[in-house]
Amino acid sequence: MRILASFLLFALCASAEVKTMTLRQALDAALAQSPDLLLARLDEQRARAQVTIAHDPFTPKVFAGTGGAWTYGYPNSIDGNAPSIVQARTVMSIYNRPQSYQVAAAHEGIRAAEITVAQRQDEVAYRVTSLFLDVEQAQRSLAAAERHVANLTRVRDLLAVRVSEGRELPLESRKADVALLRAKQQAETLSFDLINQQTSLALALGLTPDNRIRAGEEERAVLVVPGSEEAAIGEALDKSNELKSLESSMQSKMLEIKGFNAMRLPKVDLVAQYSLLAKYTYQDIFTHFQRNNTELGASVEIPVLAGRAHTAFAAQADADVAKLRIEVTRTRSRITSDLRRAYQEVTRTEGARDLARADLDLAREELTVDLAQMDEGRLPLAKVEDARATEEEKWMAYYDAQHAAEMARLNVLRQTGSLLAALR
Repeated sequence: MRILASFLLFALCASAEVKTMTLRQALDAALAQSPDLLLARLDEQRARAQVTIAHDPFTPKVFAGTGGAWTYGYPNSIDGNAPSIVQARTVMSIYNRPQSYQVAAAHEGIRAAEITVAQRQDEVAYRVTSLFLDVEQAQRSLAAAERHVANLTRVRDLLAVRVSEGRELPLESRKADVALLRAKQQAETLSFDLINQQTSLALALGLTPDNRIRAGEEERAVLVVPGSEEAAIGEALDKSNELKSLESSMQSKMLEIKGFNAMRLPKVDLVAQYSLLAKYTYQDIFTHFQRNNTELGASVEIPVLAGRAHTAFAAQADADVAKLRIEVTRTRSRITSDLRRAYQEVTRTEGARDLARADLDLAREELTVDLAQMDEGRLPLAKVEDARATEEEKWMAYYDAQHAAEMARLNVLRQTGSLLAALR
């Protein structure tokens, strides 16, 4: 079974392409090619195109054409105009308040799409940074676990010699064997976890599952959170893209209401047309013939009975605005509550990290004392190697505590909307 697991681990490592990146390089790659971010940017392009579509009725359009048909009786074309050799006409709205509000709503759609892009950037940055820190911590833990296995191997070998010499009970050798097996199993588990985490990081960067990202060593500044909890809450409420998105949706609904209410207002369209007529069509009907005919003016449409649908639509939009106001209040409360819990988590994890560090320092001091006693001949080498193994266990515990503290600070920065600025 162990041989099969080792072979599977080797096959995974051999088939995957491992790329080494620093955190900054990983963030730059994610912001450039993350699928979620690319989809959000495409939605932004679509929103910009929607402005052109909404503004189209106010843009003059010219149509020209010709044709021929046989008529019986009074000369007339299919659309009711005089039959002509060539006809050109233009279409354009001059005053159309409902359409104007649709244009304003389309511009607000661009703002909403930009907020969504910023929100996706924060989400991608948080996910990539979290995965990068997971990979970094897994690499450190795996290295410590491998050193732990090496130390326990030496302990087992030394105990086997002492047992053969009759200076230790066989039970101690069996205990050493079990401890070594446990350490090897932990190292193998960490190896598979590292592969999965490196693959997850590659996928978050927009790469294929055949790629893996290894966390490169770099000097990185400590993540600094706002000095006080209240300052962090104020910053989070000011920068929250979620609140901005809700406010943008509310503004769009308000424009919809104005557009529905404007259905009672008149509409004015430009009227312009030119026709080139043929004499043979009219010479037997009219005594006076004019080949070039031009029409220019305005068409005014006044709704007398516009129905009640626009009133119902306005009522629906007004209800949506009321729901959005409730959602804004609830979101503000949730942001405040989440940040307070995040600050509590920072305090808890930093305390656990300090404790793990103190425990590690104590284990290192004990190892120093054991080495001195071994040099004096008062302590066997097996006890020293056992102390080394204990030190590696403390290192792994410290790495876990340090990772938890970093993740807690990362969560605070994500909620305050200052994660990207802190990482760059």
